[in-house]
Amino acid sequence: MRSRCDLFVKAGKCRIASGAESFYAAPVKHSGKAALAGIKLAGIGFAALVALLAMAFLGKVIGTFILAYLMWVLISLWVLFAGFTFYFFRDPDPLTPTGKNLVVSPGHGKVDVIDTTAEPDYIGGECRRVSIFLSVFDIHVQNAPVPGRITLFKHTPGQYLNAMKTDSARFNENVLIGLDAAEPPGEKIGLRLIAGLIARRIVPWVGQNDVVQRGERISLIQFGSRVDVYLPLRAKIRVNLGDKVKGGETVIASFD
Repeated sequence: MRSRCDLFVKAGKCRIASGAESFYAAPVKHSGKAALAGIKLAGIGFAALVALLAMAFLGKVIGTFILAYLMWVLISLWVLFAGFTFYFFRDPDPLTPTGKNLVVSPGHGKVDVIDTTAEPDYIGGECRRVSIFLSVFDIHVQNAPVPGRITLFKHTPGQYLNAMKTDSARFNENVLIGLDAAEPPGEKIGLRLIAGLIARRIVPWVGQNDVVQRGERISLIQFGSRVDVYLPLRAKIRVNLGDKVKGGETVIASFD
């Protein structure tokens, strides 16, 4: 005959088992998510490895192709580019004339405009204009047309229209330099450096109140541009349309 103690022990075990069954009946929340995160991370690492190997293989194929077939082509292209760059930035010393009251060309190029116009910013009215177009094959260093002091230096942002258009000064980025001439004394000479479709950078080497000599280097315009010279009405023009001029050398006007 079972004792009361055994009955109580068995009853307690039954209660414990019953409580455990009710506790573990539902699945544990978020089970397996850590393993899934690990799988994703391993997958990303594998994808990165495959991509790296693919790029290495592609690089090897391209590199082999370039070394076998294109190396000398690329070297030749660089030599041509470097040669043209050095040719473009050539800067020979000008043979500047020493006569008095002479105005020399500020740039190398072709005279394509000689007219009478209004220049309000420095000349303050009507003046004679000589405009010179600089192609990509011309020297692009500019020279002071007369000796004197720079009394105006004005940069105007703008567009980059083709500098072959004679009215590009109205719209394109430009720098206007006003010179108080020493020969003849007191005359105002204006010089406008104009950027173009390809030439998109004007690099001045002078500033306000600088004193310059005739033929002195004053700026650089990179890759095709235009230079306008504004002269008093009494200036005698010494060039014709279509003339090729050299910066710092060719006399374009004089004062008698």
